[in-house]
Amino acid sequence: MSDRPSFTSLAEIVETGHCMGCGLCQSIAGKDHIAVTITPDGRQRPRQIAPIDPEHWALIARTCPGINVSAPPIEDGFAVDPVWGQLDRVVLGHASDPDLRFRAAGGGAMTALAASLLARGEVDFVMQVKAAADAPMRSETVFSRSVDEVIRASGSRYGPSTPLDSLRAALDLGERFAVVGKPCDITGIQNYAREEPRVAQQCKAMLAIVCGGGPEFRKSRDLVHDLGYRERDVTLMRYRGYGNPGRARVETRDGSAMELTYAELWDDESKWCSQPRCRICPDGIGESADVVSGDFWPHCQPTKEDAGFNSIMVRTERGRALFEAAQNSGFLTVVRRLAVADMCYTQPHQVTKKREMWARLRGLEAAGHPVMRVEDGLRLRDLAEGLSVAENLRAARGARLRAHRDRFSEDPVTPADED
Repeated sequence: MSDRPSFTSLAEIVETGHCMGCGLCQSIAGKDHIAVTITPDGRQRPRQIAPIDPEHWALIARTCPGINVSAPPIEDGFAVDPVWGQLDRVVLGHASDPDLRFRAAGGGAMTALAASLLARGEVDFVMQVKAAADAPMRSETVFSRSVDEVIRASGSRYGPSTPLDSLRAALDLGERFAVVGKPCDITGIQNYAREEPRVAQQCKAMLAIVCGGGPEFRKSRDLVHDLGYRERDVTLMRYRGYGNPGRARVETRDGSAMELTYAELWDDESKWCSQPRCRICPDGIGESADVVSGDFWPHCQPTKEDAGFNSIMVRTERGRALFEAAQNSGFLTVVRRLAVADMCYTQPHQVTKKREMWARLRGLEAAGHPVMRVEDGLRLRDLAEGLSVAENLRAARGARLRAHRDRFSEDPVTPADED
């Protein structure tokens, strides 16, 4: 799977279901050429509004993480697990600060790591997403320059975001920064780093969450509508936190507040509203990041409210230094070491997806559907060889059938009507 895909336009990437709305293309071409909008289906998608310079398009085609999934170089002395990738260590931990641990998603480990970088002066800002100040159901990219700002941006955002729309703006500042994002966001930065040396010079840490897929905006929109409100009525949208997993909470301008348990929000899988590209994601575990944090629940299902814990995978030498410094400076508490078996027990869907992905992509090809380029370092072919012929055929046929039913395709981008 080393051949580069022959995508010829932004519209083709979107309409074949390969876009996740990360915003990298807009950062490269500029907002005068590419606009990012919420579509009627609730997807945040780029739309070309002016001719794109051929050099910019070539750069987009080479770096877009939707169609180019890169693998990190293996560092000396690091073990490589067939499913979980390069690992220095895996631990169970949480933010040391009890208030941060309580309010953040899970145990607040990712926030603690980012905050420690700022507190120790390792970076000048953290590029991350948070609830938009004037539209709390939506997310915006921010440059957090203090520990307080990082903490205020904590918490899961189960909806579309464009964390890379500001990547070139961040580089143009000439300052040191860290990035917190989804695995696909980190892949986009790593792809861009191969083209732009400033990334290696200025981006001092790449932190990722284990991701089961990015929901579309209609997940939030439908929830608010079911409660009898519209987006313009909402003053706060929190998906979890203030406990682990905590409750989803919606507050409105009339003073009302509604809460749902994690199970009430997510138990109905038909309402997950995941994006097409997420269904064929070959790396939901952040192999290109320095450190990755995930939920630590049996079979990925919370059984009760607790104080909050995270699994933490340290992937690189740079990640090791960050992890140890966060521990030593009192930002991060480590409870115990974990084994790969613990990750498989708490994230079984990631294991299944990774093992089946080679066959799923072959099924898409059999249906005549374009597929992304995936570097061999992600070991998809090797994992497929560990499955039986029947298992591979089942995964391939399922993907082919869904492709024939247009489950991996999207309509041309048109802006949604205002809510």
